[in-house]
Amino acid sequence: MTGYRLDRGGRIDRTRPIEFRFNGCALQGFAGDTLASALLANGIGVVGRSFKYHRPRGLIAAGVEECNAIVQLGGDDDAPNMVATRVALTEGLDARSVNCWPGPNFDFGAINDRLGRLLPAGFYYKTFMGPRGFWPLYEWFIRRAAGLGRVPERRDPLGYEKRYDHCDVLVVGAGPAGLMAAVAAGRSGARVMLVDERPEPGGMLLDAPDDIDGHPALDWVAAVTAELDVMANVRRLADATAFAYYDHNLIGVIERNTGRANLRERLRKVRARQVVLAAGAIERPLVFPDNDRPGVMLASAALAYVERWGVAPGRRAVIVTNNSSAYDTARHLKARGVEVAAIVDLRATPPATALAEAAGAGISVHVGHGVGGIRGRMGVTALQVAPVGEVGGDWIDCDLVLMAGGWTPGVHLFSQSGGKLRWEPDLGCVVPDRCVQAERSAGACRGRFGLASVLADGTRAGAEAARAAGFAVRDVTPPVASNGPALELALIWEMAGARGRRAFVDFQNDVTAADIRLARREGYRSIEHVKRYTTGGMAIDQGKTGNLNLIDVLARAEDVAASAIGTTTYRPPYTPVNFGALAAQDAGPTIVPWRETPMTPWHASAGAVMYEAGATWRRPGYYPRPDEDMEAATLREARAVRFGVGIYDSSPLGKFEVRGPDAAAFLDRIYCTRILDLPHHRIRYGLMLREDGRLFDDGTVMRLGPDHFFLTSTTGNADAVYAWLERWHKCEWPALKLWITPVTTVWANAVVCGPHARDLMARVTEGVDLASKAFPFMAVREGKVAGLPARVMRVSFTGELSFEINVPARHALALWEALIDAGRDMDITPVGSEASHVLRVEKGYISVGHEADGMAGPDDLGLGRLVARDKPDFIGKRSLAIAAWNAGPRRQMVGLLPENGAALLPEGAPVMSVEAGRDPSAPIGFVTASAMGPALGRSLSIAMIDDGRALIGRTVQLSARAGSQRALVVDPVFLDPQGARLRS
Repeated sequence: MTGYRLDRGGRIDRTRPIEFRFNGCALQGFAGDTLASALLANGIGVVGRSFKYHRPRGLIAAGVEECNAIVQLGGDDDAPNMVATRVALTEGLDARSVNCWPGPNFDFGAINDRLGRLLPAGFYYKTFMGPRGFWPLYEWFIRRAAGLGRVPERRDPLGYEKRYDHCDVLVVGAGPAGLMAAVAAGRSGARVMLVDERPEPGGMLLDAPDDIDGHPALDWVAAVTAELDVMANVRRLADATAFAYYDHNLIGVIERNTGRANLRERLRKVRARQVVLAAGAIERPLVFPDNDRPGVMLASAALAYVERWGVAPGRRAVIVTNNSSAYDTARHLKARGVEVAAIVDLRATPPATALAEAAGAGISVHVGHGVGGIRGRMGVTALQVAPVGEVGGDWIDCDLVLMAGGWTPGVHLFSQSGGKLRWEPDLGCVVPDRCVQAERSAGACRGRFGLASVLADGTRAGAEAARAAGFAVRDVTPPVASNGPALELALIWEMAGARGRRAFVDFQNDVTAADIRLARREGYRSIEHVKRYTTGGMAIDQGKTGNLNLIDVLARAEDVAASAIGTTTYRPPYTPVNFGALAAQDAGPTIVPWRETPMTPWHASAGAVMYEAGATWRRPGYYPRPDEDMEAATLREARAVRFGVGIYDSSPLGKFEVRGPDAAAFLDRIYCTRILDLPHHRIRYGLMLREDGRLFDDGTVMRLGPDHFFLTSTTGNADAVYAWLERWHKCEWPALKLWITPVTTVWANAVVCGPHARDLMARVTEGVDLASKAFPFMAVREGKVAGLPARVMRVSFTGELSFEINVPARHALALWEALIDAGRDMDITPVGSEASHVLRVEKGYISVGHEADGMAGPDDLGLGRLVARDKPDFIGKRSLAIAAWNAGPRRQMVGLLPENGAALLPEGAPVMSVEAGRDPSAPIGFVTASAMGPALGRSLSIAMIDDGRALIGRTVQLSARAGSQRALVVDPVFLDPQGARLRS
């Protein structure tokens, strides 16, 4: 033995050494190693620190259930929170432990371990209550402490892709049960997909050598794999994890062995007619004092490191068990050169054959004993043996403690499918019970642990699945194997310890048995509540090793059977999944493609800061000049519109054409505003109401001909408005003759606004008389602008003289550039959405999503005059007439002028009454928008307040968190209430 590497054995290539780094130290492993096995081979015992107490931790497992060895990968593999047992060793790999500083061997965070009595379960719910105002400080520390790894700051150099697959039978797991299921289904002619999370098939046969058909089990695995690989109807995916089971037999699979050097992972969405789950089982740890020390691991993991990677996890081992599997483990380890000092058996009467086998191997057995404690902080040096239920006993020198607490079936995918579990009292675990999808479980994940039983169960499941998929199944005889000795499990997992010695249930999150009992004393009975209060089962491993022990400890605290406790909910994903894999080729902007206007290249060249404008549109937020922040740029742009001329891109507004002989009648029902009498080439502001009378959307309606209307909507609601129009036409009034066409991307808009807008338009417009009498407010004209055919509308969202120019989208950039060139000597200013917001607040216009928040009706917003109540009908009319609309108080839109005109009121700030007899702490409304008015030169706000119009002229109080400000309630139209500016 060199270091901890055995002289022989393992499925590694000793002719291919690999150099790697861990926590800055240069180390060496071999091809075929995982990071975990290579660390063990180099004698690295402490691989990380726990989350809460920062206790030193070593490897506990060899597979996906590992919860201690969480690392950050560097270089091109940069990724956080990777499980070392799942990281294949590659040349130049650079890994670091997480949640420790400066490193795992010395961590300043370990002070938390000393303060452990102050950090019990749920401590964050019971502390940080005061002094008032200290929460931001607490929050800073909590956020600094939260999380483990660091999110990569650069783009992944490798790609991802997504595929869709269909098969007759999907088999999850390539252990003995899964292999037999695939063979049985494959021989029937069914299309079979075999998915296994490990790089090579065999499952537990890779870790515990056995015989099948009189030959080494791995020879049988090779023969079966070869048969499957030559079947044209069978596809085998290695190093691929089935991570989620959704409705209608949709399985999510992450494939890491992609066959392409530039592809990191492939997401497969597999739709299967039938599914066989052969996910195996995970060995269950035991709960005893100091069971989290480096050097304490699962017995099955020790076997895996010895058999698969030729690594001895320690030199002198003690096995602690409550079942007979430990005796086989001891025999295998001893045969591979690992000294087994003793077996500590919790059972009072182990089988005589097992005791005789141990005696023959020279291994002492402590019957009816458990563990009283562990010596060694950075690694095990000795174990204390104590009679079950007692404290204190003899010490055994060792550097490795192996836990053999029985098996936890891998029921995660079965539970995700909607299947119901039942408690198996003889095994002390849950097993599948009732299926709800076209699925069946087989092997260890169904509670079958003997090899012969597993092979037979897999054969049965594969044949049943193929038959259910419609294929004739030939007789498939399972191979001959032995079941081995019976498990003969004793239902004992927790052992007593001296006062102050902690026994851990969830290793990563530092959840102890005492934490669970504390949660019970504090009133938590449901397993789901206890889980969340203690964070048990909520770490990266999602409780794969700890959940059943959590249930057991809670059951004993409640003095009920474990079956009465129930189970936690198993949710996707089974193991962590990269966001890159979920996005696949849709990564970057293509995951939700941004919609851009034709003027976007110009905006970008002008330095615009782009905002999302709703419905995935992007438009300029503001155009900062050098040394100008958002507030300064916004105020400059708003002043340009109030006192000069500005231009903004309104192309993202929703646009629709409605044509047909019944178009006017249809729109008269859709809008509460009157539409039937709208003259040709005139525009009317329209309100769409929901059936409950609340505002759905607002926009303009223009009549371009007797049966031709052009509508606009808000950007964010454009898709919803189109669906709304189609629904009412197709479902409610199908007899009306009309058609609706969404034309948002067909037309692009540029709005020229400000006192000098008409002067600029005169320079570029042909065929349109721009005089106010010839072209009044809320009218539309057609002509040429900058030599381009255009539709020009006099509408205003800023409160200023405005011309909205509509041109076909292909001409929009040319139009924009021509307008900019024509207005240079007028200091034309491009305006973003921030300035538009400021201008609409000063003018007192509503905004859907601010004042129109889904609860307000037209009258609440001061728009009651626009409702044509004498119309025969319109959507929402009946609701507006019911008493509930008139029962007060109703929140109404008003303006607020803060006493401090230089201070902005925070949007969303609660508004309180200061009148006598009113509760000063009860909100009567809230601020919806605030701005620094460019014309008024002071701060102003819009608010929705209970019976707000009745309070005009009175003072209200803003909540203390808003700075304890007072404000005067005024009419929401702060500027030009008669509309002279926009009608000029």
